[in-house]
Amino acid sequence: MSKKSLVFSGVQPTGNLHLGNYLGALKNFVSLQKDMNCIYCVVDLHAITVFQKPNVLRDNVLETVASFLATGLDPNKSIIFNQSSVSGHAELAWILNCVSRIGWLNRMTQFKDKAGSDKEKASVGLYIYPNLMAADILLYKATHVPVGADQKQHLELSRDIALKFNSDFGCKDFFPLPEPLIPKNISRVMSLRDGTKKMSKSEESDYSRINLKDSADEIIKKIKKAKSDSAPIPNSLKELEKKPEALNLLTIYSEISKINLDKILDEMSGKDYSFLKNKLADLLIGEIAPVGNEIKKLMGDKTHLLKVLKKGNEKARNLAEENLKNIREKVGLI
Repeated sequence: MSKKSLVFSGVQPTGNLHLGNYLGALKNFVSLQKDMNCIYCVVDLHAITVFQKPNVLRDNVLETVASFLATGLDPNKSIIFNQSSVSGHAELAWILNCVSRIGWLNRMTQFKDKAGSDKEKASVGLYIYPNLMAADILLYKATHVPVGADQKQHLELSRDIALKFNSDFGCKDFFPLPEPLIPKNISRVMSLRDGTKKMSKSEESDYSRINLKDSADEIIKKIKKAKSDSAPIPNSLKELEKKPEALNLLTIYSEISKINLDKILDEMSGKDYSFLKNKLADLLIGEIAPVGNEIKKLMGDKTHLLKVLKKGNEKARNLAEENLKNIREKVGLI
């Protein structure tokens, strides 16, 4: 692998990748592999910070790999592997646990959100998983990390840990300070049932999201039932911003069609939302249904998916071990 910029990103194998994952991450992953060295990881160690049924987790790992391939990731251009197959992630995470500070972790807002009101019952893994995320990135000396706005705080922690390691062990610039890659033109995809909440695979109602494996009929039904507005589509962004569900539908339409939101409003203002929903459903069927069909096809050949992982695991393991030798030497481990 050449010395040009290196991208690292991971996706949790918790099932039901959806439209938000597709627009916010997967399509961007495919674009990045054209010009940069890329490592894409199925972060199964992150997934077990909350309990996972073992057989379900195994299937979800393979389904995530299938989703990578179905959306256009090429295992000959990018390294695709699962985190637990490279023991260096856990080894470096422990070293970085000893570099990171409790005060830094206490500032992580995502732990507070996920742990809820009774954080005493949350797993230790959930609390310290930002350190594992830092290990994922720094293990390969990644220079860039595609992240959503909700993960930017964790990337800043990775930079703080890298700086402290470099300072503690007198090895300036040993770990690069990874830069965030936040796509400027992609807005957050929100729930189809509540436009103030991010589209999520953990939301109880399946009607809140478009899953990548949804059939054409399921997409039509979900878009028809999506919360919108009884009034006609407004003619200005300022007015639209007061209607989060309507804004979400129009934003999705803009992202899929690659048409500016202002131009869409010029075409649709004054019309009923049924007009928008029919057009949006057609667009989504054209974009998402082929991906879902390919995921299902790939899941029918798990031997192929395991071969893709085996090849990627070996590449990642070789890179990780090369860097770990230097890390152990810096720390004083034999």
